[in-house]
Amino acid sequence: MSGLAHRRFLKMHGAGNAIVVLDLRGTPIVVTPEDARAIAADPHSAFDQLMVLHDPVSPRTDAFLRIYNTDGSESGACGNGTRCVAFAMFDDPAMARPAESGRLVLETKASLVEVQRVADRSFTVDMGRPRLAWDEIPLRDPFPDTRRIELQIGPIDDPILHSPGAVSMGNPHAVFFTEQDPDAYDLARIGPMLENHPVFPERANISVAQVTGRETIKLRVWERGAGLTLACGTAACATVVAASRLRMIGRGATVSLPGGDLVIEWRADDHVLMTGPVFLEGEGTFAPELFMNDSA
Repeated sequence: MSGLAHRRFLKMHGAGNAIVVLDLRGTPIVVTPEDARAIAADPHSAFDQLMVLHDPVSPRTDAFLRIYNTDGSESGACGNGTRCVAFAMFDDPAMARPAESGRLVLETKASLVEVQRVADRSFTVDMGRPRLAWDEIPLRDPFPDTRRIELQIGPIDDPILHSPGAVSMGNPHAVFFTEQDPDAYDLARIGPMLENHPVFPERANISVAQVTGRETIKLRVWERGAGLTLACGTAACATVVAASRLRMIGRGATVSLPGGDLVIEWRADDHVLMTGPVFLEGEGTFAPELFMNDSA
């Protein structure tokens, strides 16, 4: 029987982004892509991102995180999920660390991430420095300026969307800016085409953004490996960086997504900070039937 059978999990969300937090510290269990897809397909544990805690790898870190999308692929970053993990590690009786502190350092396959509690259910995540060079994002082609790359969808003389900014926040993002409301675009149709465009060798998160003021942005996101979601923290960060590089805003903004607002600041030291809420929906355990094909 799989070691995941009967394992306890938390169902949470950050600004509407459905998150499942699973604690595997102290065990050798590793979630496979097949496991992640099975968990995502179960209505009781459906998620946009699955956040799995493992024992720390690097010194002075509190846990190693593996982050899964609904298609079983892994991501290097998830800001909304990281806030949920922090809440679980501080407040959940089964997951909380013995030492009381308002700060955590978590490690993902992309970077170290620092999380600071700012209120009872609000956290600030230091998402690190954005990666802006074409080969760091990565892009297929050597674009000298990633503020606007050559990419469009629709007729060549009248494209629906064109010239996105490209940014990596531990995962690749393409941000299309538009004067129209982002709701006017059929992102469920065009998102998959753009996510899998050959210019993105590791696929990409696709965002449509409308700058509504010097410190406000409206955003919709098609997430790589997950599809349409109510919120995406790394997309909100990438959008503020992309808009700031184009001088459409200053160094920060409140980003409004269908699931709620996130406050993003691109500091002078090049680090991007994201502040937002977490919500605990409940807990459950995985039914053994989910892993009938698991050989573990």
